[in-house]
Amino acid sequence: MPQRWMRFKHGGEARFGTLDGDVVHEHAGDMFAGSDPTGARFRLHDVELLTPTTPSKVIALWNNFHALADKLKLAAPAEPLYLLKAPNSYLAAHQTIRKPLCDAKVAFEGELGIVIGRTCTAVAQERALDHVFGYTCANDVTVPDILHRDPSFTQWDRAKGFDTFCPMGPVVATGLDPATLSVTTLLDGDVRQNYPISDMRFSVQQLVSMISRDMTLHPGDVILCGTSVGVGSMKPGSLVEVQIDGIGKLSNRFA
Repeated sequence: MPQRWMRFKHGGEARFGTLDGDVVHEHAGDMFAGSDPTGARFRLHDVELLTPTTPSKVIALWNNFHALADKLKLAAPAEPLYLLKAPNSYLAAHQTIRKPLCDAKVAFEGELGIVIGRTCTAVAQERALDHVFGYTCANDVTVPDILHRDPSFTQWDRAKGFDTFCPMGPVVATGLDPATLSVTTLLDGDVRQNYPISDMRFSVQQLVSMISRDMTLHPGDVILCGTSVGVGSMKPGSLVEVQIDGIGKLSNRFA
């Protein structure tokens, strides 16, 4: 049965559970290995949201959507192209994306996040979905000007690794077919991105299988599927929201 899982803080303690409407049902145990309801319930507005998981790593894809590749005239890659987002960049829903000290434009990139539920190494493509727990919303925040500042080295990790540059959440939704989903990104209420996940070059199964051949994926790890057309810059004070039906809306202000 589809569920929306979340991590939250109440009474100064980190907890997890499921979200039903605006009621959070606390669970005890392990989100991925088995848990049971404690019977405790909280109103959503009475808890502080945390990142939906505590990943050992977040993997972010580049050039994984046909529409953006066509616009940028990018050649089709033979295998997934990706980078790692630093743990200091992880940010929960409703928390503030902080402007870095460097004087440069900061861009939003609304994306679907794949949340791993079972440890996998070199998993076969036909078994890859057995290792996926669910899906979340994400914003792969970037300082594009840094990427090619030095012609001898493309600075992907620095451009995307500043503090607060990886908002995720608000929940992990299970039981979804990612091929039916669409990502909508709003900036101050205006739609800037609206694209289907079915336009991905590499499917969820392919991403999990191929990346697990490079590195072991652990429960809670997140693969950001990449973004499509409509990426733009944020001004201080802007509200950026990434919305995916069945998951919810990830809202963060940039300041």
